[in-house]
Amino acid sequence: MNTASATRIFSSHWLTAFAITAGILFASHATAAPRTLETAYGEVAVDGQPERVVTLYEGALDTALTAGITPLGTIATRGGTGVAAYLQDKAKDVAIVGTSRELNLEAVVAQQPDLILASPQLSKEQYELLSGLAPVIVPPMAGWKTDNWKQEARLFAKALDREASIEQAIEAVEGRTEQLAESMHSRYAENDRSAYLVRWMPQGALVMSSQLFTTGLLSAAGFEVEDGGLVNGERPHSDLLSLENLSRVDGDWMFLATLNEEGRATLDAARKSSAFSRLDVVQRDRVIPVDGQLWTSASGPLAAQAVLDGIESVIQQ
Repeated sequence: MNTASATRIFSSHWLTAFAITAGILFASHATAAPRTLETAYGEVAVDGQPERVVTLYEGALDTALTAGITPLGTIATRGGTGVAAYLQDKAKDVAIVGTSRELNLEAVVAQQPDLILASPQLSKEQYELLSGLAPVIVPPMAGWKTDNWKQEARLFAKALDREASIEQAIEAVEGRTEQLAESMHSRYAENDRSAYLVRWMPQGALVMSSQLFTTGLLSAAGFEVEDGGLVNGERPHSDLLSLENLSRVDGDWMFLATLNEEGRATLDAARKSSAFSRLDVVQRDRVIPVDGQLWTSASGPLAAQAVLDGIESVIQQ
């Protein structure tokens, strides 16, 4: 759905009618203390305990579920048609209202939300449209930093009035990474810890930035995460790499992610090439297949623990 069609959907009389209905719902649910949140688009007031939550960001879905709240609607994971596999048991009945690239605004309206948790990348135009429905929380996180997910989770938790549970979840992740780092350092020498996170797409390989959610967890767990100088600081990943250029990411470890069957099929074909098989990391049997929907798209406390499960299995192998 393009911006023009989205604007047509949100006619002024429809938004006005919905705002009146939403105001009644907000008043009836006002059990928690009113609070004001600093967001990317200014201060947003949230009153009471939200009961009809819609998440337009995978990290927001993860945080809500961590806090014991099941949203009514969410977006599909990157490369899929539903939520990521690691969340399917907890979110199997949540309606899909779009993808990270394209929202179905009619589907969002149908959920009658009293709170919308959105991505830091939500545009100003979409924000203004959605704000006619409910308070919209957009984290004010600029660029890519390994700890952004923690600040996002804390902001969403404040909006949900569930700050204590999310703080406990973050502390649990931090404690576990410290333990894994101790194990990593005791098992592997300093010159045997370099690692790359690579997402294999149907068109080829992308090297992921060292400043992302998952690469931050790898670093915290004792790996020396690199990007081969291929990632611009303002981007989450490199341009596509040819098979011949894979030697630029030939470290001690390679965590190799695919998003779907098409990507896995392309990777299987690439594995048969001499350019791939002659990599030192391949010959040392240190290419670790991982779920790209989790490792290169997700974020949040539940995602962190799922990623750490994989890291732990590698460190202790």
